[in-house]
Amino acid sequence: MKKGRQTYILDKKIYISHTATIAGVDEGKGRLRDFFDYVIDESEFGCKSHEKAEIKLRKHAIESLLKSASVSAADVDVILGGDLLNQLVPSGFSAREFDIPFCGLYSACATFGQALATGAILLSGGAERVICCTSSHFATAERQYRYPLELGTQPPPTAQWTVTGAGCAMLTTSKPKFKCPKITGFTLGKVIDMGLDDPNNMGAAMAPAAYDTISAHLRERGVGADYYDLIVTGDLGKLGRELLCTMLEQECGAVKDRVNDCGCMIFKDRQKCGLGGSGAGCSSLVFCSYLYKTMMEGGLKRILFVPTGAMLSKDSSLQGESIPAIAHAVAIEI
Repeated sequence: MKKGRQTYILDKKIYISHTATIAGVDEGKGRLRDFFDYVIDESEFGCKSHEKAEIKLRKHAIESLLKSASVSAADVDVILGGDLLNQLVPSGFSAREFDIPFCGLYSACATFGQALATGAILLSGGAERVICCTSSHFATAERQYRYPLELGTQPPPTAQWTVTGAGCAMLTTSKPKFKCPKITGFTLGKVIDMGLDDPNNMGAAMAPAAYDTISAHLRERGVGADYYDLIVTGDLGKLGRELLCTMLEQECGAVKDRVNDCGCMIFKDRQKCGLGGSGAGCSSLVFCSYLYKTMMEGGLKRILFVPTGAMLSKDSSLQGESIPAIAHAVAIEI
């Protein structure tokens, strides 16, 4: 059922029955170490390049998900997801290892939100089981969007650290034998561009997009921010989160106690990771580990999950373009 211009409330029950995660070395030293299913011990993951390592990360996550859910590839209707690299190479190359239909999606670091929303639409239309997966790798993203690590370039104070890891979730219309979170609705974001053009300050570029989507969701669903135990964005980082809270407080009052960001949650303060984590794997890794397991244990009842993405490329930055951004909000309840 459509509510307003951007929000959809689902009539059909869409369950998130299982999740699987694989995290990088630095992520394994962070705050959420105990929630990850698997942590690699070196960034190459036994591969000849970091790009091949990201492909392997995704393959490992999907294999782990199938095993955890006790289903075969033949039981899955489609794999949805994406990454940050040209032509979604990690997503497509990992999908060739499974005899499952595949749809590559791209909303930059907001892709996991797009995948969850798209999966819910397909399940509402008759599909029975969907896998949503996104990934990123610090070395592959740095090489594509900023500078190769070999250059030893000094990051500015506003920079964030791209998360290495993959998170995937199984969506199904079949009611599991155990209590698990459901997707109850979603709000599709608009592309918002405030004219910022610094690729090393993407939190500031994405915060207005997060605000626009969250505001639309609350208004169109007819609820206040206090309806949710937690509103959690994808990878705004510390600065972006502060900007978002400032904007939301003008509309919703004090919200800092219920607004957080996956990029702020994943690393410890003493780790040299700038203003926090970023990347397409940031939100999926945090959701499929800490947030999902906390909901399963009863620590959270309702969350508004809002992955955020900066829609730039290395070419757009070099040509002096500003950074358009997007955020998709997914309502998840148990």
